[in-house]
Amino acid sequence: MNQELTIPWESGTLTAIVDQAEHPSAFLILAHGSGAGKDHDFMSGFSHAMAKRGVSVLRFNFPYMDAGKKFPDKAPVALAVWKHVREWAGTHLTGDLPVFTAGKSFGGRMASLAVAEGMPTEALIFLGYPLHAPKKEEKLRDEHLYPLSTPMLFLEGTRDPFANPVIISRVVADLNADSELIWFEGGDHSFKVARSGRSVADDGARLSESTATFINKQLS
Repeated sequence: MNQELTIPWESGTLTAIVDQAEHPSAFLILAHGSGAGKDHDFMSGFSHAMAKRGVSVLRFNFPYMDAGKKFPDKAPVALAVWKHVREWAGTHLTGDLPVFTAGKSFGGRMASLAVAEGMPTEALIFLGYPLHAPKKEEKLRDEHLYPLSTPMLFLEGTRDPFANPVIISRVVADLNADSELIWFEGGDHSFKVARSGRSVADDGARLSESTATFINKQLS
């Protein structure tokens, strides 16, 4: 079941959608990447597939996306939004379900920064972590990850220009023992594989099996 809703935020609201699992075992809060919002086919494909696997999903827009702006909110705003959405969901939506957090690229990185500042979550799930800008592998976005005791799942395409395979493999190996890295052969930053014949929604849905397996592992 799909439900559109609004989340109060400062002087306005954030738009959001809940994809409700029939008999949920967990609740996942999902943030979008920098270039496309909660309604993008990749986001909806992943979210719908997760609901079918027994995990209810809340996907929300950052303020800049609802305002129709091209450039993402600065980190302090994005972190404040993440913390607010997490708290609001815990009060209004999640009940007694264990709560996980996930994000596509920018959304996942902001989630991890919020967790580093104390935002509660059972685990972090990255749908393509932007470890570095393309061709700027000397500037890694990894320092805040090492102190975290939170389990982390990194889903990565082997052709992702934002995550050099050798470097991100080394980074994940140095994180806590409950962190995992799963590769999707031929996938780019959006997990698109050339000549695969899959739709964008299918590309998103394809990540649901690994995500659900990881969540169930944390629940066992």
